[in-house]
Amino acid sequence: MTENLATALQLLGLGWGGIFIVMFIIYLVSLALSKVFSPSSTEDK
Repeated sequence: MTENLATALQLLGLGWGGIFIVMFIIYLVSLALSKVFSPSSTEDK
């Protein structure tokens, strides 16, 4: 019983960790894309 609980908590930690890592990577990619494709102010004038 205790071994199953420890395994379940380990899998839970890996799952949540993976979710937050993927969200952080998506955030970094969106920041990079906004820097690369930001509108320049010289085109509007």
